[in-house]
Amino acid sequence: MAKKTIVLVEDEPAIRENYTLALAKYGYDVQAYSTVASAQAAMSEQLPDLAILDVALNDEPEGGFKLCQWLRQQTATLPIMFLTALDSDFDVISGLRLGADDYVTKDISLPHFMARVSALLRRVAATQKATEQQELLKVNQLTLDIERIKAYWNEQPVDLTLTEFWMIHALAKMPGHVKTRDQLMETANVVVDDSTITSHIKRIRKKFVAMDESFDCIDTVYGMGYRWKS
Repeated sequence: MAKKTIVLVEDEPAIRENYTLALAKYGYDVQAYSTVASAQAAMSEQLPDLAILDVALNDEPEGGFKLCQWLRQQTATLPIMFLTALDSDFDVISGLRLGADDYVTKDISLPHFMARVSALLRRVAATQKATEQQELLKVNQLTLDIERIKAYWNEQPVDLTLTEFWMIHALAKMPGHVKTRDQLMETANVVVDDSTITSHIKRIRKKFVAMDESFDCIDTVYGMGYRWKS
């Protein structure tokens, strides 16, 4: 099973290193950043499985809040946790209102912190499993009928092959998350080269554009794969 990826955004070097080492020890792949700009640039390319943010970052007293707000614009499903020294009710409520899933202070014990991280990731996994078991997956104008293997755009049927259907399903069930070519092959149960995956994506785009000239939901993330825009 692939390691879960966690992005940690903390401007204090010692604290950043301590939590990075602790999370890695528990089996997570940790990517640590000290600024809003560096974290945002990285997560623009690839969203993690969990984002852990400090509130005050360098010269931005509410940099973590800003980053949380930006992340929620990218995806509604990414779990976000604040890990901060700020413990007032106002700060906690502000973080949760901006879309964070949890808010803990830095005096939390390591076992308690790890339990909160694990609980968040388990909850997301359970939600994803429930989504996969649903007969219908709806993402804005897109509807996928899982049982009948049919796709609809603005309620009009889209003529997709079986491979194309499962590629769209892999992308659309996690908007904002990059799917590598290997993951798309695994989902579609095909073994092909990179150029063939590219051809499939081109044909999929062409079919949707033929129905809606404004269609622009599939992003190419160069050197990594593709994602469905949230």
